[in-house]
Amino acid sequence: MQKIVVVLLVVALVVVLWIVKPDASTDDRLVVGVSLLNLSNEFIVDIREALEAKAAELNVKLIVTDAERSAERQIQQIESFIAQQVDAIILNPCEVEASSPAVDKALAAHIPIVNVNSETRSEPTAFVGSRDEESAEIAIGYIAQRLDGTGRIMMMAGYPGQAAEIKRTEGAKATLKQYPELKLVAEQTANWSREEAMALMENWLQAYRDGIDAVFAQNDEMGLGALNALQAAGVKDKIVLVSVDAIADALKAVEQGQLDATVFQNARRQAAVALETAVQIVQGQPYEKKVLIPFELVTKENVGRYLAPQ
Repeated sequence: MQKIVVVLLVVALVVVLWIVKPDASTDDRLVVGVSLLNLSNEFIVDIREALEAKAAELNVKLIVTDAERSAERQIQQIESFIAQQVDAIILNPCEVEASSPAVDKALAAHIPIVNVNSETRSEPTAFVGSRDEESAEIAIGYIAQRLDGTGRIMMMAGYPGQAAEIKRTEGAKATLKQYPELKLVAEQTANWSREEAMALMENWLQAYRDGIDAVFAQNDEMGLGALNALQAAGVKDKIVLVSVDAIADALKAVEQGQLDATVFQNARRQAAVALETAVQIVQGQPYEKKVLIPFELVTKENVGRYLAPQ
């Protein structure tokens, strides 16, 4: 009988200790699911790092996923976030149309969703990014100034169907109408890829020989791929090359006089404001439904302001 009492006392003690013991799995932080376009892209990596830094500052738990440029996978990721009952979702859309069901599903589940950097046809709870037409307007304006308004331009486009590709193309063509002597000789996608852009530039050099005065690449990855091809062919000094985003490699190339210019897109600011906005929505605070962060031209003259301290 005494043994039974001792055993019962031990069991009771274990139960009490289990009840009062702090549960390491208990986490009262807000949980935000994040679906990013493609983490093999340096610009998207910058967005992820900025989200993580801001999450640490705001004491928010992030669940970060990589859509690997698949809108279908992105929709599945949002469905998973809904099943996990996250507090909010941040979406970096793969495509305007194909990623829209992800927004629809989140809203139907009454989970606020903030689009960052890129848009969808379906309207999210909020959007934080930049006006992509502006980046092309700045790039073409710079090329026009360098060529005195006369010349032949090639344009490398991004992944078809993504908002940045659509709007940078529209912005470039609208701006070219202001310069009738600037001719868009060719345009083709290189899917935001450095490797594909290098191959495309090699093909253009063969097909057009001396008929290229400038290249506008809709992002830096493609711009750097084009740069590799132009340098290998020994013709970079004859061709003006401009791209968009101001990633680290592009800034170094501008500093070294290899890339003529890049157009700075503030990935870190976009990410930070997107997460701040998501938190404001969840907490019932006032928030801006649309935040647009301006693009900025970066040349050798001002690149020092954008380079990270060594």
